[in-house]
Amino acid sequence: MGRGGRGRRAGRGESPQREHGPLKNGRMWRQIGTYIDDDVRYYDRFTEIALSRFEWKNAPDSLDQRYLELALFRDGAAVVFEDEVMGLVGLRVILGGDLDVYGVPDERRAYGVGGPGGKGPGYQRALDETNSVVVFNNQLRTPTWPELWSYAQRIARLDSIIDTNVGAQRTPVLIACDESQRLTMKNVYMKWEGDEPVIMGDRSLRPESLRVLRTDAPYVADAMYELKTNYMNEVLTFLGISNVNITKKERLVTSEATQSQGFTYMMRYSPLEERRKAAEKINEMFGTNIEVEFRPDYRETTAEGVIDVGGEEPDEVPETAAEEKEGDSE
Repeated sequence: MGRGGRGRRAGRGESPQREHGPLKNGRMWRQIGTYIDDDVRYYDRFTEIALSRFEWKNAPDSLDQRYLELALFRDGAAVVFEDEVMGLVGLRVILGGDLDVYGVPDERRAYGVGGPGGKGPGYQRALDETNSVVVFNNQLRTPTWPELWSYAQRIARLDSIIDTNVGAQRTPVLIACDESQRLTMKNVYMKWEGDEPVIMGDRSLRPESLRVLRTDAPYVADAMYELKTNYMNEVLTFLGISNVNITKKERLVTSEATQSQGFTYMMRYSPLEERRKAAEKINEMFGTNIEVEFRPDYRETTAEGVIDVGGEEPDEVPETAAEEKEGDSE
């Protein structure tokens, strides 16, 4: 996606689109298009992270994990059933009919992008509670994308502020002069901006008729970048991804780093539990052995080899580069 194109802005309850029109109105349109593209770029980045969090182990090849997670991400729900031709599949779903005592609809209409094998119109199939399992994205049964789209817009705005503030450090000047000297002043300014050590002028240049006002701007880009980092960490926390979300100039000790991950782990339990409950129902209905796990955040190299870190349990949070308080006090 080019930085000059403009994406259609998403309305309330609507996922951001990626339709881009031609470049218009010169440089100003380029700047507006850059800002709009940035929020979609961050949204895509967050979406990639969200879709890769969970691993459906032992799932058959016919069950496309990427498409299942994308349906949960967009709609907050999906349906898993067995097709006579394709086998076990997970598709987007329209829920309807009557609700059971727990609020789960008994009518489900599964639909896909195209027909089986890429032939025919879009796939649709009417299902019910006897031949399908509804998978919910979280315990509120809501999609993931609205939260990430909100953060993407906020972070893109900070990028724009940072770029503007950094550019303002060039301290441009406002030159007041007679109309007869406008062209002369443009040439003088171009030479000044080009870092020429000496600017030559003829007798027509009248310094006494000039006024120069400097538009110095305070440097706040570092503070904006710190705020951007905090927003990025909030996104990771929302997705259940381990991160250091404490603003502290001193080094963190292990206990502080571990305690700071408590909210992060709690945020992953809701979507993980819903997927595990659905996997149990799928196994019972279709005789599979599917398990759902949260992928490890990263890997750490130790004397014993490479180990996965930041997976299921909070006690797997590794020590930070800082030592315990006893080591710091020595």
